[in-house]
Amino acid sequence: MDRDSSTRDDRSGRAAESPWRQLLPGQRSRLMVFDLATRSSTCVFETEDFIIEAPNWTPDGEGLVFNCDGLLYRTAPRADSQPRVVFTGAVSDSNNDHVVSADGRFLYLSSQDGHLYRVPLGGGEAQRVTRPDDGLDARYLHGISPDGSTLVHIGGRRRPDGMRFNIYAVGVEDGTTRQLTDSDSPHDGVEYSPDGQWLYFNSERGSELPGHSQLFRMRTDGSGLEQLTTDERVNWFPHPAPDGASLVYLSYPPGVQGHPPNEPVLLRVADPEGRDAWDAVALFGGQGTLNVNSWAPDSRRFAYVDYPLEDA
Repeated sequence: MDRDSSTRDDRSGRAAESPWRQLLPGQRSRLMVFDLATRSSTCVFETEDFIIEAPNWTPDGEGLVFNCDGLLYRTAPRADSQPRVVFTGAVSDSNNDHVVSADGRFLYLSSQDGHLYRVPLGGGEAQRVTRPDDGLDARYLHGISPDGSTLVHIGGRRRPDGMRFNIYAVGVEDGTTRQLTDSDSPHDGVEYSPDGQWLYFNSERGSELPGHSQLFRMRTDGSGLEQLTTDERVNWFPHPAPDGASLVYLSYPPGVQGHPPNEPVLLRVADPEGRDAWDAVALFGGQGTLNVNSWAPDSRRFAYVDYPLEDA
């Protein structure tokens, strides 16, 4: 990766005293591409030095965008490509919540300061989208409308008994925010269907078991709620394919709470209603593996990150 080596220590290549999650001893980050036709995965980039996370596929099919240590990188979906930094100006603390607009012009990202930003996909100075007077204490980006006018995100609002995380929509041009759910149950991973008619997300609202997240969808105005999965596993981050024919999601073993790293997880593929699910990939990962939509424009491949251990 195209990084400044002066920030690395001599032993592991990791940034000294980094605030970001680090690899375990003997662990690697691998950027993978799964092909639905062959039901097989190909590694397009790997590193023993850094945690890489959350790939997006660019609409032209030529690039994958991922985050690492607060920066965003772009690489081709080929093993011979070298990742390069996407310049984001003063915002150098991006997390694993980022999306690319359908026209390929802009990259939208979540900063550790709790706000959402827009930057040209080719790089440039980041411009803040969200407003500080929207009443939210945190914002985590997951989706953009097909016409590029609206972002959907998870907004955190602090209450006396803790944070509540619900679904919000924000206008890209004026930062006007609308609340779409109002529940004490946590929500996450909200994104649009390719036709712009549905919002897909995961939530604990369908279970009394702590942490038992399942998949849901609702209309873009918050009506028409449907629960898509009802199994014992803990299911996160439903991502509809561009052709609308299928979705892929991250599935944890029963009893897991949240979406932690370093777990034996499955990537499952189902129809848009969550039916006929089959196991595409079994891997060691979780957090960072599939946080954002990573389908190729042809709907035949998706990208993900795994974190194998040397002795596993």
